[in-house]
Amino acid sequence: MTGKKKKLSEFNGNYSADASDMRVGVVMSEWNGDITSALLKGAVNTMKNMGVEEKNIHVYHVPGSFELPVGARLLAENLKTDAVICLGCVIKGETKHFEFISGAVANGITKVGLETGIPVIFGVLTTGNYRQAKERAGGKRGNKGDEAGATAVKMIELKRKLQEKSIDK
Repeated sequence: MTGKKKKLSEFNGNYSADASDMRVGVVMSEWNGDITSALLKGAVNTMKNMGVEEKNIHVYHVPGSFELPVGARLLAENLKTDAVICLGCVIKGETKHFEFISGAVANGITKVGLETGIPVIFGVLTTGNYRQAKERAGGKRGNKGDEAGATAVKMIELKRKLQEKSIDK
């Protein structure tokens, strides 16, 4: 590798599947709302650019990142979504709170995906400071929301391909 990647949210734009009928739930933390709103904008724009119709993107809010796993579970169980995106931002402070919240959120989101069989996408920033969060929410380091949107579409495509193969057997 010759150097550090400046934009962390670059992804392979080669996508040809029909995404028009894909339904995606988005659960977004209200805490650090300026950051999470920018993540949401990136996720929605990316999904629309990949062919997901705006009417099939359903956005709900939870108070903070800690509530994202429960919000994701509620969306997975109550909406007919093909994937759920979790958007949040946890900024390190002077206490161990950061580690507890970050770990709980990551583990909870993973658990929801494994238990429901629905792709649950981790679009949560865990940064050392506010500046880093801004850089990863549409700033010079890209937008983690873009990554989350693209990941949702690609995971739905993977699930559909595998379901078709199991039917063909």
